[in-house]
Amino acid sequence: MAQYRIITDSTTDLSPELVKEMDVDVIPMTFVLDGKTYHNTPDEAELSSKDFYARVRAGSMPTTSQINGETLREFVEPYLKAGTDVLYLAFSSGLSGTYNAARLAFEDLREEYPERKVIVVDTLGASMGEGLMVYLACKERDKGKSAEEVAAWVEENRLKLAHWFTVDDLNHLKRGGRVSGAAAFFGTMLSIKPVLHVDDEGHLIPMEKVRGRRASLDALVEHMAKTGVDNEHQTVFISHGDCEADVNYVADKIRARFGTKDIYTNPIGPVIGAHSGPGTVALFFLASTRD
Repeated sequence: MAQYRIITDSTTDLSPELVKEMDVDVIPMTFVLDGKTYHNTPDEAELSSKDFYARVRAGSMPTTSQINGETLREFVEPYLKAGTDVLYLAFSSGLSGTYNAARLAFEDLREEYPERKVIVVDTLGASMGEGLMVYLACKERDKGKSAEEVAAWVEENRLKLAHWFTVDDLNHLKRGGRVSGAAAFFGTMLSIKPVLHVDDEGHLIPMEKVRGRRASLDALVEHMAKTGVDNEHQTVFISHGDCEADVNYVADKIRARFGTKDIYTNPIGPVIGAHSGPGTVALFFLASTRD
């Protein structure tokens, strides 16, 4: 079986420790903040998530862009030259054009390296939901599965990976067109907190509204209770927009309620955080259905 490398995007929001443990490569995405372009990397080398969220809270308005074909080519081609196949697990096509850019870039690379395999799969995931899909894919790789077998496993299981979010500030969703200006204004006045999920097409969809921050965090755990599969023994990822006390509250509730031992938490990086804002908490787990 030919050697292959799993590659993904920095929108996975994986910690440097997990990236090393999983033995994957992460392509940095870029964002612009106060007129300067930064690379979003797992080690936060150019800007820490804490500094990013502090500047957003102070009024800075970050912007993001997808990974372009040339960047993808520059990252992937050295592996092909060295005789290594590539399995690229991409950020949701419902939220970014990165998957389509990769698909087009890899068509050219396949022509230039016909003896090599270059596979791209749309994870239909975001943040540590995409990260959890990559984590589980690496577990399949470590069982000895080929690149084609792991790709097929991801396609078969990606809609079983539930994504549940809540945000503390509706104005960031307003900027992204997820809620209206009026809904953001009145929701803020009434302390309404939306609970959202990523649907089967990889889009971020508002699902319900609850009153108060604690109730919105509890709602995430309730969704895991309703649809989670073998909650005690599965691996759970939780990401957050610089709100460690809230993410620890959710993790503790999951441990107490289900006995779950394998829970990983990490900040939401600037590329996702530019759209979700400070105070976001996102829970990811294997489920019978995404909704």
